Amino acid sequence: MAFFSKLKERMFKSSAKIDAGLDAIVTETPGPAPKPGLIGRLFSDADVQRRALDDAMLEELEDLLITADMGVETAQRVTANLAEGNLGKRLSVEEVKRLLAAEIVRIMDPVARPLPIYAKKPQVVLVVGVNGSGKTTTIGKLASQFQAAGKQVVIAAGDTFRAAAVEQLQVWGQRAGVPVLTAPEGSDPASLAFDAMGRAQADGADLLMIDTAGRLQNRTDLMEELAKIVRVIRKKDPDAPHNTLLVLDATTGQNAVQQVKVFQELAAVSGLVMTKLDGTAKGGVLVALADKFGLPIHAIGVGEQIDDLAPFDPEEFAAALVGLEL
Repeated sequence: MAFFSKLKERMFKSSAKIDAGLDAIVTETPGPAPKPGLIGRLFSDADVQRRALDDAMLEELEDLLITADMGVETAQRVTANLAEGNLGKRLSVEEVKRLLAAEIVRIMDPVARPLPIYAKKPQVVLVVGVNGSGKTTTIGKLASQFQAAGKQVVIAAGDTFRAAAVEQLQVWGQRAGVPVLTAPEGSDPASLAFDAMGRAQADGADLLMIDTAGRLQNRTDLMEELAKIVRVIRKKDPDAPHNTLLVLDATTGQNAVQQVKVFQELAAVSGLVMTKLDGTAKGGVLVALADKFGLPIHAIGVGEQIDDLAPFDPEEFAAALVGLEL
């Protein structure tokens, strides 16, 4: 519950938007002039404000979910499911929130899976994502958390084109007591990954986490670079990498959908981590990603501290997104 409190508090831009929108949809000030709201006509009841769920209200709910970055297709699916068995019922804001949260959980529950830990040593985790997505800090946090849980971790600072990324990983490595292997700026990331595999095998490490560049300006170059990293580490382990994590920045909204498409072409993405839900993110894009791609969501981040990254919990996320208390 500690992380839920943090998530709800820091996702206020999203949950407040949905809160305000639902209030506007469901409630009404008596009299000829409707109270200003986000959308639509407003209705009232005596004590608790209620409104009959009809086609007009469903359309307003759909619009509201789209403004929360859920995307048209997913918003339509959520509202269509919500309508089943509820059409004509007079619902309060709280009841609508609970129905929405239940539909969001239904979509997200199948994809909520922690990063799997295998008996295989070293388990190679390739981490991809555009520059600025929080990829480097995510690697540092995960490595630190796994190390604290008794796993031996090695990090390869494979984004050799950004000195800042290497320095960030070195800071996390020092904090966690995790070795961070580096190479001179601009050097071959695949060569570094190969050396890191050797180091991880020699150390008997449980996990090797490999950072990668995220320059999407030239997809061909990036695809070749990732393919080369995979090719060389497979010389040491034909099954590597065992996980390919895509780190996404929640503040990019629907652009995250396009990033998943691109990185599915560039690398065999096996799971997602979403960062920066504490920023200007509206949050709904994570529901759209679960609905569209069905990829495991391993963790979400709401800040810079190590405990600001936690395994994805669909019930907590859905409650935070719609502004519901658990």
